[in-house]
Amino acid sequence: MSYRVFLKTFSALAFCVASATGGYAHAQNTPIKFQLDWRFEGPAALFLTPAAKGYFKDAKLDVTIDAGNGSGGTVTRVASGSYDMGFADLAALMEFHANNPDAPNKPVAVMMVYNNTPASVMALKKSGIKTVADLNGKKFGAPVFDAGRRAFPIFAKANSISGVQWTAMDPPLRETMLARGDVDAITGFTFTSLLNLEVRGVKAEDVVVLPYADHGVKLYGNVVIASPKMIKENPAAIKAFLLAFTKGVKDVIAKPAAAIEDVKARDGIINTALETRRLQLAIDTVVNSPDARSEGFGQVKGPRLTLMASQVSDAFNTKTRVNADAVWNGSFLPSTAELNILPVPKK
Repeated sequence: MSYRVFLKTFSALAFCVASATGGYAHAQNTPIKFQLDWRFEGPAALFLTPAAKGYFKDAKLDVTIDAGNGSGGTVTRVASGSYDMGFADLAALMEFHANNPDAPNKPVAVMMVYNNTPASVMALKKSGIKTVADLNGKKFGAPVFDAGRRAFPIFAKANSISGVQWTAMDPPLRETMLARGDVDAITGFTFTSLLNLEVRGVKAEDVVVLPYADHGVKLYGNVVIASPKMIKENPAAIKAFLLAFTKGVKDVIAKPAAAIEDVKARDGIINTALETRRLQLAIDTVVNSPDARSEGFGQVKGPRLTLMASQVSDAFNTKTRVNADAVWNGSFLPSTAELNILPVPKK
């Protein structure tokens, strides 16, 4: 064999080995397209930090995280196959299931993250509203798809509220309209609307916050959802994702300020101080809440889930009743020991 022929043969063999090795390495990193529920704000650190720290990569996952524009959109995008997994309000997922009983691809919740709904009613003290009883007959404002507005009938029933009038608006106008007195109260996620009001010049001490969770409404909040295709074809990847995510959440709870830097890396124009406060508020009210510590991070309780399914069916007037067993699959969760990440708040 001539030297030239030898070189060609060696090069060909080297290429084949490199290709095979590269293909093997690629096969070990499962791609996952993940859709958030909202913009890159403070709470997004729960997902962006494990990505930035390489926890997903260490788990042999190639995770891409995109901002969202509402839980409803996240659910439909995962259902369509555009995304493999996502983060969405459990009520929105329940509504999709009940209104699309024949849909071939209904996403399923695989981990609880916001053990309590972040929804609340917010009003300015100068309006005279102090308690839930003062909400009767008042003018409310919220986007039509707002989770708090959609679930308001549950809140109203629990607190005997009637005569409420609604004004719809785009999300950026909600807090503005409350600040200038166009509406008496708004619904929204507390950690979103309260801080957005501050940006508009309203002091926190001048706002009355009536959290749903503190007024007879024990709805669960946001969950990690997965597509049926992902569940069927790659359950191991879901398990790996949830374990890496849990590890990241523990870090975020321990050092929220550091985690915000991971959010800033995705959106350089965020207000770091504001988003740090937003993240801390989310942690304190819905992630590391008393209910979350009681039930365990990531988990749900059957009776509470069943009650929520019934309440959503009534409040959302769904085509069919929500089947609690169909929307939840906890078989991919890390072990109880691995989920034990919630610290007891300092007194």
